[in-house]
Amino acid sequence: MSDSSQGTGGLSIDASKRQWPNELNVFGALILIVIIFEILGAIFMGQSLLFDSKGRFDSIFNEARLRIIIIQVAIIGILALGVTQVIITAGIDLSSGSVVGATAMIAMSFAQVGEVNGGINPKAIFGPSFLDLPVVIPIIVGLCVGLAAGAINGLLVAYSRIPPFIATLGMMLFARGVAQWWSKGNPVSFPTEAYAKIGAGMMPVIIFLSLAVLFHFIMNYTVYGKHTYAIGSNEAAARMSGINVPRHLMLVYMIAGMLAGLAAVILTSKNLTAQSGMGLSYELEAIAMAVIGGVSLFGGRGSIIGTVIGALIIGVITSGFTFLRLGAYYQEMVLGCIIVGAVALDQLQQKRAASRS
Repeated sequence: MSDSSQGTGGLSIDASKRQWPNELNVFGALILIVIIFEILGAIFMGQSLLFDSKGRFDSIFNEARLRIIIIQVAIIGILALGVTQVIITAGIDLSSGSVVGATAMIAMSFAQVGEVNGGINPKAIFGPSFLDLPVVIPIIVGLCVGLAAGAINGLLVAYSRIPPFIATLGMMLFARGVAQWWSKGNPVSFPTEAYAKIGAGMMPVIIFLSLAVLFHFIMNYTVYGKHTYAIGSNEAAARMSGINVPRHLMLVYMIAGMLAGLAAVILTSKNLTAQSGMGLSYELEAIAMAVIGGVSLFGGRGSIIGTVIGALIIGVITSGFTFLRLGAYYQEMVLGCIIVGAVALDQLQQKRAASRS
């Protein structure tokens, strides 16, 4: 018989039913993946993935590679923060990558300079009145475009009762069409200096981590977070408890859309151009970060911290395969296996939890 001790109010606590926080399991997976790449690097490459084995740096870490890992996941990580909240409500958002593409084209159109090499900007979308605008204008435009896309998703899901998969699939196709139509498929380039600073250096990472801290607090310590988890756990019970489910779902999708708009602004600022193909498959990577981070596709469970660790796992895998000089197709196969394994493990944990209760 399992040991038990007195808990609050005289209730006994069954120690056998205690579980490690899921974030620790995901973090353990991250450490294991790092160890595997370190072993493979030592065997096949004669060097370390993350550590300085040749005395080239002041610290024990390979700072350049660490910087690359976190920068390459930061922008998609911002998308993943919104996708995480959608999945916790037992929904899905397939449109975030295409919303990035559409928002990138539109926002960059309001961030262009008037002169290039002493002449008129050859890539200008609008006339002189819309060139050299204050940096706040393209930022607001980008956030509003993403917010509008999220609002449409929310209306379709919450009020029209269209399944999230279908609603966001439709938005994915529509937004990608807008991205290609906006400038007839031509790139939009030459942003202002102030706009270019948004995605320069480590700014994407700083923005990503700041948003992660903010949404971790929101999801754990506010009514918004509690309602989000309640809807994902049992929507009918949430309605019975007085939660305005349609209004809350719409808010969740609007936040996800706004984060996609912000990601587009940072991406175009970092690349100094906008192209209609930007954001292609970003939604799948964002979903992968959330799922690998322990967010349940069935709703009601998951965390922002887990998603951040999931993003790091994908970053390490991507950098590790590049380090080992293996083709990108191997990386995709491994990620596919990891995602399926994460979902299978989630189902197994739910069955075990149900059998113990």
